[in-house]
Amino acid sequence: MIRAALALSAIVFATPGAATCRQALALGLDISGSVDDTEYRQQLDGLAAALMAPAVQSALLAMPGTWVEIAVYEWAGPDDQRLLLSWSPMTDETTIARAAKTLTMISRRPSDPSTALGAALAFGNGLLAQRPDCWRHAIDISGDGTSNSGPRPQDVRKTLPPHTPTINALIIGSGTAATTEPMQPDIQTLSGYFHAHVIHGPDAFVETASGFSEYRKAMERKLLRELQVLAIGRLPGSQGSDTPMHHAPNK
Repeated sequence: MIRAALALSAIVFATPGAATCRQALALGLDISGSVDDTEYRQQLDGLAAALMAPAVQSALLAMPGTWVEIAVYEWAGPDDQRLLLSWSPMTDETTIARAAKTLTMISRRPSDPSTALGAALAFGNGLLAQRPDCWRHAIDISGDGTSNSGPRPQDVRKTLPPHTPTINALIIGSGTAATTEPMQPDIQTLSGYFHAHVIHGPDAFVETASGFSEYRKAMERKLLRELQVLAIGRLPGSQGSDTPMHHAPNK
């Protein structure tokens, strides 16, 4: 049914001369103090591998004449966000591969060890404001802990503009109870926190990874769900609110 909706959208809207961005997706990666160098690498390489997965590439390129634009940033403390990949249209296999390669070549730099989820959301929303003509806007925030500095994420959500983006999350657990770091919430608690205070929008959801080693698979699932739930976020040329054509229940 989802594939049929995508195919119908492609036929109806991807007419000659009408090429446009169908979705802007800002992906924020957690590099706070709970993330070590190996886990940092697993996030970047995992996202790169997920973009290169055949199913994800098919979803990115499913609507000829339209495209998905992605931007990637990392976040930690209130004033510590860094843009890793500026807005990049995913128009063919070459542009997808170029974005993936860029991510694999990035090196870590020192950062504030605190976890400022609210500031991370505000930064992602600022990026989305640069792409007003895209039919749909989404922030894809990854994290392994609750916010402990800067504005609260639930307060930042209240400041979003009328045509607010969808906010989805990918939470990362510790893998096993035996490896749980002190003061780090378990994955069930973390999932409840993100459902209550972070995600936003009728199609919003939380994806989970049992540990950073599972990040790639979780990101692949997340991207597929974000891209396939789209159908149409906003009709081309519409000035009104986003009009979801398909609603996926939260998990």
